[in-house]
Amino acid sequence: MISSSRRNFISGTAALAAAALAPLRAARAQGPAKTRLVLLGTGGGPRIVAPGRSKSANLIVVNGAPYVVDCGEGVAHQLVRAGVALNTLRYVFITHHHSDHNLDYGNLIYDGWAAGLRAPVDAYGPPPIRAMTEAYWQLNRFDIETRIADEGRPDLRKLVTAHEFSEPGIVMQNADVKVTAARVRHPPVEHAYAYRFDSADRSIVISGDTTYSPELIALAKGADVLVHEAMHPGGLEGILKRVPNAATLRQSMLSHHTVTEDIGKVAAAAGVKTLVLSHLVPPDDNSITDDMWAEGVRKHYGGPIIVGRDLLEI
Repeated sequence: MISSSRRNFISGTAALAAAALAPLRAARAQGPAKTRLVLLGTGGGPRIVAPGRSKSANLIVVNGAPYVVDCGEGVAHQLVRAGVALNTLRYVFITHHHSDHNLDYGNLIYDGWAAGLRAPVDAYGPPPIRAMTEAYWQLNRFDIETRIADEGRPDLRKLVTAHEFSEPGIVMQNADVKVTAARVRHPPVEHAYAYRFDSADRSIVISGDTTYSPELIALAKGADVLVHEAMHPGGLEGILKRVPNAATLRQSMLSHHTVTEDIGKVAAAAGVKTLVLSHLVPPDDNSITDDMWAEGVRKHYGGPIIVGRDLLEI
C-alpha cells in the first residue's frame, strides 16, 4: 500500500511535469513548430553509466536542416533514434573540448559519410577544432582511402570545413538562422562557449558547461528556450565516491558547473520563457527526482522548468 506522503510526492511530481509541458502542448496544438529542439543526450561527465543518460548532445532543426550541438559519445545513435538520417548532416557545433562534448565529433561525420553523405559539412568550435579534424583524418586515413578506392565514395576530407573561432560574436548566419556565441566560465578551459540560435520563429540557447555566467545571461536575454547544464549539490558526494582516481575533482566540478539555485538566477535575470535542465550532474543518481532538480531553480525562477531526458523534443 502506498503511504499518503508517497502519494503526495508522486502527485506533486506529476503536477510539476504537467505544468512545465502545458505551454509546449498548447503550442503544438496550434501546429508544428518550424524550429525543433531535441535533447539527444542529457548526461554530464565522461563516465559511462549503464543504464543511464547518453552523453551531451543537442539537435536543433531549422527549416528541415539539422544542427548538432556537441558530440558526446553515442551522438550518431541518438540522431538516428531521433529520426534524422545521418547523411543529412550539415552543421556541427562544439561548445568546448571536454570529451563528453567532443569525443564523437569525427565519428558523427564519418557515420554520415558511411550512410551516404556527399554534401558539405561545416563544423564550428573553439581551438583546436581544426587540428582535431586533421588528426581524425590521419587516424582514419587507411580506412577512408580504402573506401574511396574500393567503394567509389567521395573524399570525406574534402567535404568538411572546420571553422575555428576564439572570440565571442556571430559564428555563422544563413537564410534560416543566426548563431551567436558567448564565452562562458569554465576554468581551466579558456575557450568554452554558449550558443544562441535565432530563427524566424524561435530563439534557443545552449549553455555548454559553465559556472554562473553573466555572459550567458546577456546571450540568453528574452530567449524562448534556455538549455542549461545542471549540477545537483546533493549528488556531488556520490560522484566523488564513484571516481577514486581524481584527487581534485570536487574543486574542478564546483569551478565550472552551475548548481540548481544559480541556474534559477540566470534564467530569471535573462527573462527566458522556458528553462530546460540538461547535462545533468550526476547523470546516474535516480534518488534525485525531477522535483529535486527543480527545487533550487524555483527559488528564483517562476517560469516553466523541464528536466531533460534523452530524445525529449521541446
